[in-house]
Amino acid sequence: MKKIIENALLNSYTYVEYRELVSQLISEGKSTGHTQSEDLLKYSELNETRLKRLDKTIVVNEESLFRLENLDKKYTWLVLSEGWCGDAAQLLPIINKMAESSKNIDLKIVLRDDNEELMNLFLTNGGKAIPKLIVLDAETHDVIADWGPRPEPARKLIADYKAANGVVDEPVKIELQKWYLNDKGNTTQNEIISLLKKEKALV
Repeated sequence: MKKIIENALLNSYTYVEYRELVSQLISEGKSTGHTQSEDLLKYSELNETRLKRLDKTIVVNEESLFRLENLDKKYTWLVLSEGWCGDAAQLLPIINKMAESSKNIDLKIVLRDDNEELMNLFLTNGGKAIPKLIVLDAETHDVIADWGPRPEPARKLIADYKAANGVVDEPVKIELQKWYLNDKGNTTQNEIISLLKKEKALV
């Protein structure tokens, strides 16, 4: 596992580099990932608008800020993502703002399709769901915890709808985006902070 993680880190992007990559590909009529389609390009363009808005509006809440400012050692937050992923567009700006709040967190982003071995170590119910946040000890690259692909209320919203209707279609995707909009990133922050506390990564 450690070798796979270290290889991924060698091919990782900063948040700014990731945003620039996605924007550049969109300008070329492409999405990230090994599959290209009009739908994936459309999702990428929609996500680009979301990312720009969220980069400006997401705020780290006081509890999270206090905890993150008082981390006692250095961590690397490694995130598996793709530009076409709607959940990633909603969650990456939050994760980035949290990382920026602490001098002890270094955020790195890798593309799922380019890092299949890593993705296969962090499947969700057997699926390659993203985004996936992997919290690493910055010095040893030991895995401390992982989180994702959605905060629990969002996961439940999709799971309940799929159980009732057999599909994840446009109406529930709209409901999911409304949930993210109303939540303002607070549930994601609280879940990540709780996870770090549970794994003794926070005092």
